[in-house]
Amino acid sequence: MLGQLIWWTSITLEIVLLARGFYNRLMYRYPIFYSYITLVLLQDIARLSAYHLKFSLYKPVYWGTEFTGLVFGSLIVFEIYKVSLAAFPGAAHMTRNALATVFVIALVKGLLDASAGWQPASAAPEIERALRAVQAAAILALVALFLLYSIPFGRNLRGILLGYGLFVGERVICLTFVSLQTHNFWFYAYSASYIGALSLWIGYLWSYQPNPQPRAGGTNLDDEYQRIATATQRWLQGIRGYLRREVRS
Repeated sequence: MLGQLIWWTSITLEIVLLARGFYNRLMYRYPIFYSYITLVLLQDIARLSAYHLKFSLYKPVYWGTEFTGLVFGSLIVFEIYKVSLAAFPGAAHMTRNALATVFVIALVKGLLDASAGWQPASAAPEIERALRAVQAAAILALVALFLLYSIPFGRNLRGILLGYGLFVGERVICLTFVSLQTHNFWFYAYSASYIGALSLWIGYLWSYQPNPQPRAGGTNLDDEYQRIATATQRWLQGIRGYLRREVRS
C-alpha cells in the first residue's frame, strides 16, 4: 500500500513539474533536466502498467529502464555546471572535460565490479553506486566552488541543485549501507527521497527567475583557469625539453 502511494505521488508531482515547466518556459532553459523528468515519468508509467497487467514483466521492464535513467540523470550534473559557469567559459570547458573523464572511469569501474556473474538485478546497483558517488562528489565540488569564489546563482538553479543533491545523497547512503532487497524502512526511504526532490523542484521552479551576474571586481574564475592552464603548459614544455635532451644524449 505504501509503495503504491509513493508511486502515484511521484507520477502526480512529475506531471505538475512538467506542466509548470512548459507554462513558464523553464523547460527550454533547462532541457536536460526536464527531459530527465519526462523519461522518469514514462518509466514510472511503464513499470506501473507492467506491475498491474502482468507481474512477470515487471522485473525486465524495471531493469531495462533503470540503466537508461541512471545514465541520462548524470547529464543533469553537466547541465548544472554549464548553466552555473556560463559566465566563465574557460573554467566551464575544463570542468566539463574533467567531469566526462571521471564519469567514464566510474562507469567502467561499475561494469567491472558487476562483470562477475552478470545479472541485471545485481549489476545495476553496482553501476549506480559508482555513478552516484561521482555525482555526489561533483555536486559538493560545485557548492565549494560557489562558496570559494562567491559566485551567485538564481533560485531556479538552486532548486535543481538542492533537489538533485538530496536525491543523490539519499541514494548513495542507501546503496552503500543498506540492502534494498527487503521492503523495510530504508527501502521506502530510498523510494520516497525522489518525492522530496520533486517537491523542492516544484517550489523552486514554479516561476522563472534569471541567474544573477557575477559582481564586478570579484575574483574571476577564468583568470584562475588561465593561470592553471599556463602553468600546465609550461610544465609540459619543460617535460618535452627534458625528454629531447635525454634522447640526444
